[in-house]
Amino acid sequence: MFFHSMGMYSRTQNENGSYNSRCLDCFMTIASCVEAEKELDVREAHHMCPEKALAQLLAMDRAAAAHAARN
Repeated sequence: MFFHSMGMYSRTQNENGSYNSRCLDCFMTIASCVEAEKELDVREAHHMCPEKALAQLLAMDRAAAAHAARN
């Protein structure tokens, strides 16, 4: 398992030495048959996880509702 500042990923190495990466929040395959781990870093950094985006949106909505209820 690999932890990135933007999420958590599962990296596996194929028999031919290439790598795969999967987002553990949305289970989307981020990279498949990539030859260098540095390329995985780039692809994972650019992954826009829909599960995390939805969670952030809902958290902002709850915060706005709580703020409105106090005022």
